[in-house]
Amino acid sequence: MNTLPKPWSFLLLAAMTPVILMLQSADVYAQPAKSERAVSRASAHDQRERINAWTVGLAGGLLEGAPIRLATEMARIVDDGPNLHVLPIVTRGATENVNSLLYLRGVDTAIINSDALEEYKIQIPEIRSRITYLLNLFPSELHIFVRPEIKTLQDLAGKKVNFNTQGTAAAYSGPLIFSRLGISVEKTFIPHQVALEQMRKGEIAAVLFITSKPVDAFVRGRWDEGYKFLSVNFDSKFEDYYLPATLEASEYPNLIKPGERISTIAVPTALVAFNWSPRSKRYPRVARFVDYLFSRIDRLQAPGFDPKWKSINLAATVPGLDRFSAAQEWLDRKARSAQARP
Repeated sequence: MNTLPKPWSFLLLAAMTPVILMLQSADVYAQPAKSERAVSRASAHDQRERINAWTVGLAGGLLEGAPIRLATEMARIVDDGPNLHVLPIVTRGATENVNSLLYLRGVDTAIINSDALEEYKIQIPEIRSRITYLLNLFPSELHIFVRPEIKTLQDLAGKKVNFNTQGTAAAYSGPLIFSRLGISVEKTFIPHQVALEQMRKGEIAAVLFITSKPVDAFVRGRWDEGYKFLSVNFDSKFEDYYLPATLEASEYPNLIKPGERISTIAVPTALVAFNWSPRSKRYPRVARFVDYLFSRIDRLQAPGFDPKWKSINLAATVPGLDRFSAAQEWLDRKARSAQARP
């Protein structure tokens, strides 16, 4: 059997030794790198958990609408760094935000029109138990503005009535209200500025606004004699989602005579939340949002914020919905504290 001489064996072993040592050395240096990557992954995971734990998604509405502006202002005053972060979300409109609240990931709260629930009554019979309200933000009054030859609501039957563009409160609530009134009209959905000009020409009989009064188009606009608002009486067919309201001479001095009031209805615009179980992970973040918002509501009533905040009543109810339990608990604590003061 051929064997290498001992000197060659020694040299071969000597040549192999550094290779073995190098392999060991490379493995030793690799261990800290793996450890650092693991720490980095854990750190990133922890950071994601911290950020998401106290982030509240708030579905606002159209970029040009009042709801998204209110959502942005709420986000400003409740911001508390890692302890609470509210994300206002631009959506297709307040009337569609129920859909976002029910199905869109990351949405905990939303600004909706109360009658938006009507659309879900058939597909989700228990819709009112799935959604709760935090705050009645403001009413949007119904304005039915008509040409001189129109004297009553029934005169609008078969005539052109404009309901503003799709996605607005008027475009959703207006046809629903006319359906409840039992009046069939020819509906158009064009910008109100365009519709008002067509109305002057006699091409459209009426325009329907659903927004907070007063409306600039009626305050600053100059209208010939006979243009007016029509009355809508609040009765049982409106009790489920709406509130009684009036349009007054002080608000529209060019269209309403001194001392006269026009009866109408209002669509509540509400801040709502999914009805999370108190045992769920998402309930505490909405509860914290309520606490911060209610405790700092006075900041929103200061100059620099939307004037609507000045008329906010934290205790105001929303027709057809129950209040989020943490919001009710906050109000109860506030009431007990007020009673305990001498």
